[in-house]
Amino acid sequence: MESVISSSMNFNTNNTIVAPATTYGKSSLNIIRLSGQDSLKIASKLAKIDLKNPKVRHAKLTKIYFENGELLDECIIIYFKSPHSYTTEDVIEFQCHGGTFIAQNILEECLKYGARLANPGEFTKRAFLGGRIDLTQAQAVAKLIESSNANAHKMLMRHLNGEMQEFCENLRTDLITLLAHSEVFIDYADEELPQDLLKNLQNKLTSILKTLQSLLEQSIQKKSLFEGYKLCIIGKPNVGKSSFLNALLHNERAIVSDIAGTTRDSIEENFVLEGHLLRLIDTAGIRKSQDIIENKGIERSLQKAKESDILIALFDSSRPLDHEDLEIIELLKNYQDSKKIIVLLNKTDLQNHFDSEVLKPFLPLNLCLKNTNLNSQESLLSSFKNHLISLLNSQESTQSLLLISQYQFQAVKNCIQALYDSKIPLENGELELFSFHINEALRAIASITKPYEYSQMLDVMFGEFCLGK
Repeated sequence: MESVISSSMNFNTNNTIVAPATTYGKSSLNIIRLSGQDSLKIASKLAKIDLKNPKVRHAKLTKIYFENGELLDECIIIYFKSPHSYTTEDVIEFQCHGGTFIAQNILEECLKYGARLANPGEFTKRAFLGGRIDLTQAQAVAKLIESSNANAHKMLMRHLNGEMQEFCENLRTDLITLLAHSEVFIDYADEELPQDLLKNLQNKLTSILKTLQSLLEQSIQKKSLFEGYKLCIIGKPNVGKSSFLNALLHNERAIVSDIAGTTRDSIEENFVLEGHLLRLIDTAGIRKSQDIIENKGIERSLQKAKESDILIALFDSSRPLDHEDLEIIELLKNYQDSKKIIVLLNKTDLQNHFDSEVLKPFLPLNLCLKNTNLNSQESLLSSFKNHLISLLNSQESTQSLLLISQYQFQAVKNCIQALYDSKIPLENGELELFSFHINEALRAIASITKPYEYSQMLDVMFGEFCLGK
């Protein structure tokens, strides 16, 4: 955090940066952005006209040229005046025709006229250093770009809207109050102070810890919201795992064969289902085998099952229940309390020979992947999808604010640890040591948004106590 503060102190707009805001490729338009004090000057050179006093946020259709005077494109130029831009600097946006050639050459012409290529994330970094956004909002921007989950998007918009910032500010205020009361007790012990001050400090500390622990636990439980849910397909060989994977993906991704042991390693594919990002894992059939390579695949299957968020277990209704099925049922029982489990009884188009009574605790769903319209709303695959969507929606139903990055997770863990370290000194009346740990907690939580200033504690001290007798 100190390096960030240091960077912000040295921050200036001497460097004008440029970068594409859209991905190169076939499209109707591309957007190139300039940011910095020379943005207008560079745009004027490209347009061969004076743009010293353009209308702010006004779209101007103009021709732009190569350095040698040849026409490059006819595009729209929009001017965002400092400090009312995303970066808080002068920003020029070129909206040019699509395709790689035009966008690349606009970029190169900007570089010729003195701009430099922006580093990854530098536009958002300048927005942070310019005070337009805090670190929580900056991280939300990065996550939004990657997000393909509707509920994750909602949570990220809460961060972008400042809810995490507000949470941290309220927590900072509580911690600063703790620190201020402790410092007052140390420095003005002979003055008239509340008799129950220590008890109040303990109660407040317990309340803060409870709030932070709840935030951390909820965020750990909901990490899959941003990373994608791991769905592991397990079952003995030839129950239809690979066919099931292919049907979900609408693609022949996995090899389908009647030969046991065909799938020897995990196959992972990402797909989006009703706004939910899923990481679908097809595993090797779980059974006893003499094949060394197949056994390696089975070991990986068991490991993937352990790492998954949701287990999808397939059983073959056309074959009698056997010891391999029973071993998989035992595996499911081991994960009943820690994972969501969906059990599918496959090949229901064939005559049933499976004792489905053993699966009753798991409420199995019927499945048939042969000679059916898989996209039909009436198909058994569609029924499975609806069940899965309902399960995912229930997993994501939360009103709680969540941590969205590893950086935030670590900051909260550090804060919790510092608060735990402060409990015994507080109980023993060692307030200097208590204050030290509270300062550590403050620095940890402040690193999520902005640095803690000592003057804030002084304001609380002198605001709540009449000390100038």
